[in-house]
Amino acid sequence: MQTKVRAMSVVDNDETDLKSTEGGVLHTTDQARIWTAKGYGWMAMATSAVASLIVRPTTTAIATLYNNTTKNFVLERAFAHNLVSIADGQFGIWLCVHPVGMTAPTNDITVRNNTRGDVAGTEGIFDNGATVVDNGWFPWGENSTSVTATVPGSLAQALIRGQIILPPTAAISISVVAQTAVVTTCCGFHWFSVPTSEMKLS
Repeated sequence: MQTKVRAMSVVDNDETDLKSTEGGVLHTTDQARIWTAKGYGWMAMATSAVASLIVRPTTTAIATLYNNTTKNFVLERAFAHNLVSIADGQFGIWLCVHPVGMTAPTNDITVRNNTRGDVAGTEGIFDNGATVVDNGWFPWGENSTSVTATVPGSLAQALIRGQIILPPTAAISISVVAQTAVVTTCCGFHWFSVPTSEMKLS
């Protein structure tokens, strides 16, 4: 037997019915899984490795993701895969959010796909090496350490999990800071392109 529970919708502030067990236990699903099932999930990454910085990033990004749609881009994660390094080479991800009104950058050839597996096309502009406004760079996620100088494979991830949202014409840039420019990485993003009817920003 199921019972109904009244709850307030975060989309339009209207009350809605939720189904629960007879004892009132709710069965919930991670929102990211729902968005993935709807085909909202996208990933894109650079195809070439770029040397890391040894200072704080400023006006040149390794990669930039720009929202060229009418939807909201909910960032799930940013990542950097190490290809060339030194023994015990350490590197970390830095991110910069560019507010609405940014001029659209160049849409470069990158590796892209939808996370549902049967959705064609692409959403968003992904630019390698874009010149950007320094709106404030911040380190995100755990740093990573390369074991040897000859074997690639170290990966650093910034698990954003929706803590950064890009409205239309906003963007996010990624860079990598390491102890030496010998450390090179391929960078990318995983995000959800969510219609404003499902996520309104106040």
